[in-house]
Amino acid sequence: MNTATNHASRWLFPGRRAGQPMHPDALAALINDIGIPTTAGRTAAIRQHVLEMPAPVVAEALGYHRVTTAKLASEAGSN
Repeated sequence: MNTATNHASRWLFPGRRAGQPMHPDALAALINDIGIPTTAGRTAAIRQHVLEMPAPVVAEALGYHRVTTAKLASEAGSN
């Protein structure tokens, strides 16, 4: 990224401040601008996670509420 302060950053998407990642909202805006729906991708990803792992583990790892991941698991067909 030409806008990054530190081109040798360890971040895949470096932010404007050295040593900091790009803010998720800024990255989502860039992705939406090129036509990739971020909400659908995020929803599909978490549904896949709750099919492969217990819902409470996914909730803890991703910062979701246990009830939300349990609901997503049941909607995705997990037991």
